[in-house]
Formats: sequence, structure tokens, C-alpha cells
Amino acid sequence: MDIRPLHTEDDYKAALADVSALVDMDPAPGSPEGDRLEIMATLIERYEADHFPMDLPDPIEAIRFRMEQGGLTARDMEPYIGNLNRVYEVLNRKRGLSLSMIKRLNQGLKIPAEVLIA
Repeated sequence: MDIRPLHTEDDYKAALADVSALVDMDPAPGSPEGDRLEIMATLIERYEADHFPMDLPDPIEAIRFRMEQGGLTARDMEPYIGNLNRVYEVLNRKRGLSLSMIKRLNQGLKIPAEVLIA
């Protein structure tokens, strides 16, 4: 098994091609090909995390996205943010999120706290 770290973009592209071929084979977990696929996927994830970091989404956009996903209205947000007027202030960026709002949004709607704090 010739596996080595991915240092260059050429290494990365070769690893992607290798993984693509392995995925097409659909190897059994624990088989030599399955182990190679798992290791290569880990190397690719690490390379992508180092070279293509993703920024956290905007907190208000994350709230709006969760509302859209769940079919929630501004009134549905009252338990998490406060009265309807406060909900609109937050959604329109007139008021920031308080620590208690962040905690309720995190626990109730499962929006990651690190996203809400950003």
C-alpha cells in the first residue's frame, strides 16, 4: 500500500482520482481496498481543511436557514429570541443576539453555538 501525505495540488488530485476509483469498486470495510479508501479519505479531508478552509455562516443567515428548513415563522421564534418585536429586530440586524438567546437557539433549534457567536 503506497500511501503518503498530500503536500501538493498534484498529490491532492492524484488522491482524488484514487478515491474515485475505490468508491466505484465499493470495497468491503476492513478489506485492503476498504482500508485504503478510509485512509485516503482522511488524507484528503486534512488537505482540504488546510488548503480550503470554510468560514462559519453568518448567525442571522443560519437562523433564517433553520426557520426555512422547519417552516418556522417569526412568531415561532419567540421562545428562542423574545417577543415578536425583538425577533424582527434580530432578524433585521437591529439588535444583536444575547447570550441567553444563543443558548436557547442552540438547545432548541440545534444551531451550533460557534455559528451564533460569530
